[in-house]
Amino acid sequence: MKLFNRFATFFIVVFLASLLGCASTTKQEGTGEYVDDTVLTGKVKAAIFNDPALSSAEINVETFKGVVQLSGFVNSKGDINKAVQVARGVPGVTSVKNDMRLK
Repeated sequence: MKLFNRFATFFIVVFLASLLGCASTTKQEGTGEYVDDTVLTGKVKAAIFNDPALSSAEINVETFKGVVQLSGFVNSKGDINKAVQVARGVPGVTSVKNDMRLK
């Protein structure tokens, strides 16, 4: 019986340690958040690409915990504003950081 209790305790400790490895912190995403942000990045990229005014722009999209960061180069201030507007319109985006520059 003692042997069984030791094995059970060992497996519970290993299980709890593995769960803690998947938890998120303020500077690191959890596994589920990473997948969600990857999907959100794809949706924002598709929305920007499908906009006729922005399809030729060099805009990079990164997402961390629902916050989208736009960077790259565009032709005008209007393109910057349009890209931010398109990104904000995607469901799931909590905020948009704009790091785009004019060519």
